[in-house]
Amino acid sequence: MNSKNVFLRGFRDGIPIGLGYFVVAFSLGIIAKNSGVAFYQGFLASFLNHASAGEYALFTAIGASVSYIEVALVTFIANARYLLLSSALSQKFDPKTGLTHRLLSGFVITDEIFGISIAQPGFINPWYMYGAFLCAAPLWSLGTACGILAGNILPLRIVSALSVALYGMFLAIIVPPAKKNIVIALCVVISFASSWALGIIPGLKNISSGNKVIILTVIIATAAAIIRPVDEDEKNKESAK
Repeated sequence: MNSKNVFLRGFRDGIPIGLGYFVVAFSLGIIAKNSGVAFYQGFLASFLNHASAGEYALFTAIGASVSYIEVALVTFIANARYLLLSSALSQKFDPKTGLTHRLLSGFVITDEIFGISIAQPGFINPWYMYGAFLCAAPLWSLGTACGILAGNILPLRIVSALSVALYGMFLAIIVPPAKKNIVIALCVVISFASSWALGIIPGLKNISSGNKVIILTVIIATAAAIIRPVDEDEKNKESAK
């Protein structure tokens, strides 16, 4: 399949992601409005920052009038999990993939784009990720800008309730591979249970959500890789398809 068709397929798969992003970004836009962020600033911030937790930390820090260094640090910490996602995704690229494509893929990665990309059989064509990003990212940015413009016209609880659709979409991404592979299914269940446990255990429940994701990802992924490593023969068969 040529790059154009792969790009269009990624763009198509990015439509439901973009619609979910718009709703979540709208609520973030209201937070940004309360922090004194202009609509064009919110649009640009969303286009460069592709994580809801990262943007929430960013807008909260701006509202608290902290220094630029503190804003950079809190945003870096909130988005640190993308270092892990990018590392995992890099294993799915053809070894011949150039550095430019690898860097651009790292920029466009989000939780959901990672989900649909890692689920692709065989090697990942970077143009698939570009297509999904160029559909989802403008809606993410536009949602933030619209939320800022709307201000506090809509009750925040109503807008926040609509964001449940994004989590439903993410479940739709992880359920199919979990149904096909018992190891993936167990990892998903263990991840849910561990995340819940970290939220109630004294001394651990105060860990930020971003750091929880990093800790659980490292521990669970490492354990799964050691206990049940990927069958290289099976992986090569998928790559050849």
